[in-house]
Amino acid sequence: MANSSDRLDGLFHALSDPTRRAVLRRLGRGPASVTDLAEPFAMALPSFLKHVRVLEESGCIRTVKRGRVRFCTLEKKSFGEVENWLRGERAAWEEQTDRLEAFAVAQARGEDD
Repeated sequence: MANSSDRLDGLFHALSDPTRRAVLRRLGRGPASVTDLAEPFAMALPSFLKHVRVLEESGCIRTVKRGRVRFCTLEKKSFGEVENWLRGERAAWEEQTDRLEAFAVAQARGEDD
């Protein structure tokens, strides 16, 4: 379970930064070179490569070097893990709000628990 928790921690860490989210958004349209991905950002390439490393280590992207160019592709299966976690959390939240609603209705009617 710790492995799954560590993996989710890494995914949420990767998603926590606006630069990395923008890179993921761009990769949603298809693979791109690191140079092309870095172009819209006002930062040095070594700084941008740190973002690429975080995304790769989290499993959000995969990189492949062809000649002197490194290309990035989105790893969509990683987002399924986040989606599954959120689905479970949503179910728990809905269950709690359903219980709260039932309690409030019972209180309004003057019923005891």
